[in-house]
Amino acid sequence: MNLLYKLPYILDKLEVFHYLHPMQNDLSYISVQNQRQGFPKHFHETFCISLIRKGVENIELEDRSVYTEAGSISITNPCELHANPMVDKDAVVNFDTIYISNDLVKYLLKGEAGLFDNRQVRDMQLNNLFAALIRQLRSETLTNDDAILRSFLQQLYHHSRKADTLQYAAFREGQFSEIIGYIEQHLDDKIELEALAKIAMLNKYGFVKKFKAVTGLTPMNYVLMRKVFAAKEQITRTTDLTGLAYNYQFADLPHFSHTFKKYVGVSPNDFKKQQR
Repeated sequence: MNLLYKLPYILDKLEVFHYLHPMQNDLSYISVQNQRQGFPKHFHETFCISLIRKGVENIELEDRSVYTEAGSISITNPCELHANPMVDKDAVVNFDTIYISNDLVKYLLKGEAGLFDNRQVRDMQLNNLFAALIRQLRSETLTNDDAILRSFLQQLYHHSRKADTLQYAAFREGQFSEIIGYIEQHLDDKIELEALAKIAMLNKYGFVKKFKAVTGLTPMNYVLMRKVFAAKEQITRTTDLTGLAYNYQFADLPHFSHTFKKYVGVSPNDFKKQQR
């Protein structure tokens, strides 16, 4: 018997479905379009696994924030207190999320699974499996022991346990705040990777690994994101976008426009037209 049912819960373009395993373990999913408000601190009793379709998701944990860009998968563990603030007041996020109970994960992985260490994974094959899983949930064709779900979890867990993620888990006390502070003070300067690595007292390779393990973004992608949001605050209906791009050390207007749309969701020219 197919135990998939649809809950009468629609908020804007939010769809919620639940799938119940015969062992009463729960598998459910939501699809969200155009999220513009963050979520305050909360936790789930299940694993929360999201594929970001558009924008940047921010998971604010007790000790750090993890940023997940479009095309990547993010993970939070059961009973893990976290918030999901928006990265910017004008940001928009589209995503699909599946919620899987710890018991169901253990059942499908034959008791192998524990908590996920790597909270962000970028892998096209995993994305395709995730999309196939969502399609099955929507069409109510997911079986009790579906091969796609098992394969997805196996590969995701493998990515999560990679040794380099554990090796580059944290900066020394106060060091990460110093790095972020340096970036914020130099947003209109050309920020070099070598300068950031020097603050961390690491070589470039080690610094990139450590920074990405902590934030989910490479250092330079984080810098670009912060430059975009700082530049956005300067835009009015009369702003010279080319001059603004150069002020924040972008190579040219196309580079600025591409990066702006990636993080804000619209082009800087369209954003400019929206200003009063």
